[in-house]
Amino acid sequence: MKIEIWSDIMCPFCYIGKRRLESALESFEYKDHVKIEWKSFLLNPDMKTDPEKSTLEYLSETKGWSLEQTQQITNQVVEMAEGEGLTYKMENTVVANAKNAHRLLQLSKTVEKGDAMKERLLRAYFTEGKNIDDLSTLISLAEEVGIDKERAQACLESNEFAAKVEQDISESRQIGVRGVPFFVLDRKFGISGAQPVEVFQDTLNKAWEDYVKENPILQMNSSEGSSCDIEGNC
Repeated sequence: MKIEIWSDIMCPFCYIGKRRLESALESFEYKDHVKIEWKSFLLNPDMKTDPEKSTLEYLSETKGWSLEQTQQITNQVVEMAEGEGLTYKMENTVVANAKNAHRLLQLSKTVEKGDAMKERLLRAYFTEGKNIDDLSTLISLAEEVGIDKERAQACLESNEFAAKVEQDISESRQIGVRGVPFFVLDRKFGISGAQPVEVFQDTLNKAWEDYVKENPILQMNSSEGSSCDIEGNC
């Protein structure tokens, strides 16, 4: 059973949603039959990288909020992240265009490192305050998850996988993705946003039930799941 996830690296709810899905999978009896594919999505494709500016400053300027208002709003997200065991240091996050990071993510998928690369990029951005548009930083992160340094460098110094990033974004429009994270289970069930763990559990069960119906050989090892129909935006 396949789960496709449209997500951006700079989306705080995407990291939270990742953790909640992982929590649901921990208790899912058939998790070994689940394959996850990370899809690219850019919340702000035209963002200009500015290592001297924090995301809090950027939000304050673009949303018309005071820095105090921005801090109060982001504190709510920080607390939500803490509930999932994540540490967000929003005051240290760097304003950076994520296109290169997404190209690196696409490369990582070709060598079975997609999930590890996604996790590393999210932690680098939200916890470590790294510039995810800096090529040397990205190459170092790639090495950490086991991607060949020369291969990562060759990718990042070219325009490789740019078309694949755009393909994912185009595909998201075709299936009606309006916000991220957006989880698609076997192209039949969708979960929009960082929903509670119970929502992921219920939808996993329903998707598995349908998956087993289409794969009769699995029926002898499968149990009935509960139904769930999820819609909405993050």
